[in-house]
Amino acid sequence: MSSSLIVGLVGGGTVGGGVYDIVEHTHKDFFRSLGAQVQVKRIAVRNLKKQRDFSVAAHTELVGDWRLVLDDPEINTVIEVMGGITEAKEVVFGAIAKGKHVITANKALLAAYLPEIVDLLKKHPQVKFGYEAAVCGGIPIIHTLQNDYLGDQVSQILGIMNGTTNFMLTKMESGADYGQVLAEAQALGYAEADPTADVEGHDVQAKIALLAKLAFGVHVPSDQIPTKGISSVASVDFEYARLLNATIKLLGMAQLSPDGKKLSVAVSPFIVPREHPIAGTNGSTNIVNISSRNLVSSSYIGPGAGRYPTANSIVSDLVRLARGLVGPPFPVDRAMPLEPDYTSRFYIRLRIRDQLGVIRVVGEIAERHGVSIYAILQNPISDPNDIHFVVTTEPARHSQVQAFADDIEKQDFTKGPPLFFAFLL
Repeated sequence: MSSSLIVGLVGGGTVGGGVYDIVEHTHKDFFRSLGAQVQVKRIAVRNLKKQRDFSVAAHTELVGDWRLVLDDPEINTVIEVMGGITEAKEVVFGAIAKGKHVITANKALLAAYLPEIVDLLKKHPQVKFGYEAAVCGGIPIIHTLQNDYLGDQVSQILGIMNGTTNFMLTKMESGADYGQVLAEAQALGYAEADPTADVEGHDVQAKIALLAKLAFGVHVPSDQIPTKGISSVASVDFEYARLLNATIKLLGMAQLSPDGKKLSVAVSPFIVPREHPIAGTNGSTNIVNISSRNLVSSSYIGPGAGRYPTANSIVSDLVRLARGLVGPPFPVDRAMPLEPDYTSRFYIRLRIRDQLGVIRVVGEIAERHGVSIYAILQNPISDPNDIHFVVTTEPARHSQVQAFADDIEKQDFTKGPPLFFAFLL
């Protein structure tokens, strides 16, 4: 099956320019081979006077108002790459309401308004909806979950879903401190001037919410996902990770409870064993690992962002649309209670002043909260008034470790809140 797609592109920046270049230049012959006419009729941009870094063909009109895209009766497909969730919502909702197919890269919009989008699509069943570029840039993880796991049973999905933080953690593993690598990431264009969405895990939060919906059929509101970023991670944590034959990665995780009746979703740094495929994924690269009944463990790796990786995923949706292969955006729908209090082994770093009886008190507090200590790690002491040491635990609930950390923080020998995160088991 092939069709004629007259496209309105909303957004002419880095990704929008990449999409236009692929569709109108690189991929033109491929679309013709499908017997499909694919043409970008209009590109809506905020500033018509801005110089573009891509050439615009004579049949394409630059316009300064996205409403001119939605109101054009010839345009049957809208690609939204403008970002944000205010005007972008008007574009996406408006296009669906007018019966136009929609392709978007906007994970924040999807995470914020997923139930409303699903309901609107049900009212307009002729509309096809693609969002491959919303998660992990150039990795085709959305199509994979939409199609290749429908006969399987996923038990866990986790991965590195933010290239900025993975770049930073990779640098920190070599001994650089957090402030230094953040400045470098900003200078290279990986991190924004306000890096909060990346370093505090909000970007991954939106992505794992989408993957949880695809893998398990459960809508998980972003504000119900326990989220911890990397701003408290220090180079000393990598020293201790090396002692554990492991490294540290910021991961999004969604997993079923052992009985399969509850779903835990979280964003946090994890202690990752060296033998795990995720441990060797460095720089700005992304990886998603899926555990399932039939395939056991599968990893999908590739560029998590960038002009052409992201644009390629958008064009992939466009190709599938031209071939008539776009199915339901969320094939599985089910209800399942969320369990934020997941169980794992934990890494807990304490910062203290040296004094008699510290280890005894730490052990007593752990016992009080039902936390069994597996090991205590301590580097040689250089400053008795500022010591970092690590407690690793046997499997415990997140809430037990949080209570332990809160109690430790109250002690007179403690110099700040303990940092803790889970081991990847």
